[in-house]
Amino acid sequence: MKHLLTYITALAMMAGFAKAADAPPNIVFILSDDQSYKDYSFMGHEVIKTPNLDKLAARSAVFTRGYVPTALCRPSLATLATGLYTHQHKITGNDPSHDLAKPDTPAYDALRERLISHMDAQPTLPKLLGEKGYLSHQSGKWWEGPYQRGGFTHGMTRGFPNKGGRHGDDGLKIGREGLQPVLDFVDHAQAEKKPFYLWYSPFMPHTPHTPPERLLAKYRDKVDSLNVAKYYAMCEWFDETCGELLDYLDKKGLTENTLVYYICDNGWIQQPDGKGYAPRSKQSPNEGGTRQPIMLSWPGVIKPGKRDELVSSIDLVPTVLSAAGARIPEKLPGMDLMPMIRDGKKLERNTLFGETFAHDVADVDKPEASLIFRWVIEDKWKLLLTYDGKLGRYASTHPRTEKRPQLYDLMADPDENNNLAKDNPEVVKHLAGKIASWWPVKERKVITEWSEVNEWK
Repeated sequence: MKHLLTYITALAMMAGFAKAADAPPNIVFILSDDQSYKDYSFMGHEVIKTPNLDKLAARSAVFTRGYVPTALCRPSLATLATGLYTHQHKITGNDPSHDLAKPDTPAYDALRERLISHMDAQPTLPKLLGEKGYLSHQSGKWWEGPYQRGGFTHGMTRGFPNKGGRHGDDGLKIGREGLQPVLDFVDHAQAEKKPFYLWYSPFMPHTPHTPPERLLAKYRDKVDSLNVAKYYAMCEWFDETCGELLDYLDKKGLTENTLVYYICDNGWIQQPDGKGYAPRSKQSPNEGGTRQPIMLSWPGVIKPGKRDELVSSIDLVPTVLSAAGARIPEKLPGMDLMPMIRDGKKLERNTLFGETFAHDVADVDKPEASLIFRWVIEDKWKLLLTYDGKLGRYASTHPRTEKRPQLYDLMADPDENNNLAKDNPEVVKHLAGKIASWWPVKERKVITEWSEVNEWK
């Protein structure tokens, strides 16, 4: 009986591989905007309800220890489009620094154009899928000019230099004002008998937190802060839109041959007494900024289940290209996860890297100019190093109050409350060496070197 079950399992796996080879999957990317890794029912939140994403999680490989290398909207999205670290694609912040040129001048517009041109130089995911005959659609957040510059065949964002073009313009209507443009694209791709790639990146639960009253009413009496209640309701509103999209795929009979993958661009911890985010969340190298659940679902091909291995958003581009049978550029730093998630094999990796830059770009060609933090996770340890990059207008969001190395045991202290660096100088030295080998920095300096650990009072 045991041998029979093994044989049946093997046949099922072979069927999955044949399915991938015979018909490239449709690919749907769902990207949340400003949401903590804890703020889902399937991640254990006791108040927020996310029934549609819970349903997706149940049929997905769910990496509960997923990360984004840079916890800020634009560089994070650029990584998701290119598969490169921020220091590689060079889009380090949301806008060029006002110290470089006055806004709304030809000189400043030239800086904006120069920043976008870094994306032109990359073989983006839509471009590479286009080589395989995919149609692609952009909706929601998109910073790098019109959608066509990213390689999308269809889309919503007009982008710079069009009036109002910055981070999504017309695309930001998606989700908040329905999903019709996305649904129409799915129908169009089906009519053309083409595989499709869908970039669904609604401006949700991002501020402004303006949820429908029916959802806000569910949370008003469950928390003490109206600001928190609004944010919680936004998370559920976003979940509803995800459900509408996934239900449409199911209605059209597309679920079985569609790879759906999910992540959020960066974390968010809602301030109870204000509309903004709390420290150590968005723009921070701490877990509240960088940690994000990553889900991948492809029924009959990807084995579902929760997993605790370390994965990063840099892994998603090579993984998606692998699933589509598309060309994978050799320089990509991420891992192709498909061989592991097809059969549930454990990932042989124990290290991840990340980097934090200022909101404003101090030099549009030199990432080091805005460097604030670099970090590494190895097994249970996480080391954060602070750098002297230029902060620009938003210095308050990068206070650099802790300038010494920060070492945390993430297994015992996932909220990073206890800095253990001074008691573990050998660990700090080892991990600082790994960071230096990963990306050698020449112009910026660590504010406090690891060798000074023993001198701490």
